[in-house]
Amino acid sequence: MAPFPNTSGGLEGVVAATTRLSHVDGEAGELLIAGFPVGELAANATFEETTWLLWHGDLPSESDFDAFQAELAAHRALPPATLAILRECARARVDAMDALRIALGTVSLTSSEPTAIVAIAPTIVASFARLIDGNEPIAPRADLGHAANYLYMLNGAEPDGERVRGLETYLNTVVDHGLNASTFTCRVITSTGSDLVSAVVGAIGALKGPLHGGAPGPALETVFEIGTASRAEEVLRRKIESGERLMGFGHRVYKVRDPRADVLAAAAERLFTRGGDMRLYTLARAVERTALRLLEEYKPGRRLQTNVEFYTALLLHGLGLEVPLFTPTFAISRVSGWIAHALEQQAANRLIRPASEYVGPHGRRWRESGAVLERVG
Repeated sequence: MAPFPNTSGGLEGVVAATTRLSHVDGEAGELLIAGFPVGELAANATFEETTWLLWHGDLPSESDFDAFQAELAAHRALPPATLAILRECARARVDAMDALRIALGTVSLTSSEPTAIVAIAPTIVASFARLIDGNEPIAPRADLGHAANYLYMLNGAEPDGERVRGLETYLNTVVDHGLNASTFTCRVITSTGSDLVSAVVGAIGALKGPLHGGAPGPALETVFEIGTASRAEEVLRRKIESGERLMGFGHRVYKVRDPRADVLAAAAERLFTRGGDMRLYTLARAVERTALRLLEEYKPGRRLQTNVEFYTALLLHGLGLEVPLFTPTFAISRVSGWIAHALEQQAANRLIRPASEYVGPHGRRWRESGAVLERVG
């Protein structure tokens, strides 16, 4: 018998933690955030309420909410050193996720408190976005909520309620999602006794990988490439037959439709309806219907359904965000979830130290004559 009979590639199916933060049921297509169905929470809560819920286990009282919102607002401004680093990042034209990773580590210069990490992340992303476009950053406003302030810092215009609600719904929808790659990274770092900033920066590094957080942009690009509903079948058939993956469809966990897709589809429909131009939304729905039909035709039984990335792209585009900001905006939300997991890990910590199964050679010896390895026996 092998020494580790339960070895699992990618740790699939291995339970590595217990959590009260989120529950993902891939077969039922269900996501609970601290006990709330994701659709109910996402469409109604502010992002501050959702963050408090994850960190404290219940929704805040009115006084707690006011104090928490004020504390977040007090930590939004960039330290001079952070701004200087972001200018260098823009000068070097690094990836936006790299800029976030590099700059967020500097929060330790002023505070390593959870609220400081959450508060400064949107300022970093918005400031870098403006700098790389040749514009000066816009200072945050203390009188705006977390989502509204982020939109304001991107272009200097105070957003209307519909745009704020659209972004807030998105941030709430993606705030936590089980023990995914970046969250596991965060918990592993935390389990060593390291600090919150290090844990969050490590999680950002994991999220940057295209297999975890990098598909919303390509999903939208496919919709733009198709252009009109009449071309959907032709373009999508060509992609499938050439072996290209259809971005925005299929998920490692969900074997039915990703529940977050429904939440964001409804938010996108509301945003585009209020905006008075439904053309892109209508095209996206037509592309989705065609893609699902063709995936079932070409890959029967694979259960490749719409995932969160498809409507993430549509909603964030409708909010005026460029594709390079899609994953960093995801990170702005997930920072709250990562910190919740770090706090949970700290409360009942045990060093996360899985075993590995050695499959390399045995019996090698070092010869005196030089650096030549040989097998003996």
